[in-house]
Amino acid sequence: MGNSYRIGVVGSGSWATAIVKILHENRDGINWYLREPEIIENIQRHRNNPLYLSSVYFDLSKINLSCDINKVIRNSDIIIFVVPSAFLKVWLEPLTENLKGKFIVTAIKGIIPQDNITVAEYFNQHYNVPFDSIGVISGPCHAEEVALGRLSYLTISCKNVERAKLIGSFLESHYIKTIAGTDIYGTEYSTVLKNIFAIAAGIAHGLGYGDNFLAVLVSNAQREIKRFLTKTYPSDREIDSSAYLGDLLVTCYSQFSRNRTLGTMIGKGYSVNGAIMEMNMVAEGYYATLCIHEINQNHGIDMPITDAVYNILYEKIAPAIEMKLLSERLQ
Repeated sequence: MGNSYRIGVVGSGSWATAIVKILHENRDGINWYLREPEIIENIQRHRNNPLYLSSVYFDLSKINLSCDINKVIRNSDIIIFVVPSAFLKVWLEPLTENLKGKFIVTAIKGIIPQDNITVAEYFNQHYNVPFDSIGVISGPCHAEEVALGRLSYLTISCKNVERAKLIGSFLESHYIKTIAGTDIYGTEYSTVLKNIFAIAAGIAHGLGYGDNFLAVLVSNAQREIKRFLTKTYPSDREIDSSAYLGDLLVTCYSQFSRNRTLGTMIGKGYSVNGAIMEMNMVAEGYYATLCIHEINQNHGIDMPITDAVYNILYEKIAPAIEMKLLSERLQ
């Protein structure tokens, strides 16, 4: 039954490239929407994405490249969105096709700025996609390790666990294992929060804090995730499973984590704007920090790490001072 579904991917970055790599190894006819015609031309000429994961080569007979989002949506039953959350609205501007009847999967590891809602919530509220027709892909999984074919795990969350298993079957391979779940809200918000904490870990690393402190920081971050999820959307979730704790750990510690990299640069003395400009990829945690800070104004949840990162990024408090104050609050 699964072979009858047509799959589309929207995005051109490293994670989108990695997901297309996984999908086209399993299936034919993957529809891939990229906004820039020149990127399509380069992929057609060189069989790789020259901007991201250039070591990944594609079998172009299995992929339908297009710079027409409506064509991709029209010809796909399942659409996986993999663009930075801050630019999702821009990517969707040309969309005229109705998303009704489509199954929307978000592999976006961020939150919609200003709206302060997740991508799943955005599609539900602005495109009338029912949550029954929305799925979330989370880690722990870095695109760079997918490119290297290293064993990785993906969690797919849908309200219907059988649908989650179906989506997972499209992504499984000898180096990708999938886990099916139903906690759309929890996995998506956990993905948002762990990026904030990875920035904190990077700042601490840049300031010269060691592994002992980072272990305490990450332990407290996990409790912060639990407090947020329990307060905003209580559920019988296993907060120590890989979709929550595993994703937090890899994002805080990995050399491939762009949010940790951003934090490290800030800890070493870069200005926030200078660090963002020097990176050639989006660090979702920058936007997430402001969104979660504003969301928490309505809840009053104890979130000292989030508050510290917010003060550094948006209130221009010196990282050394803020991290010293934070260290007094950690347990």
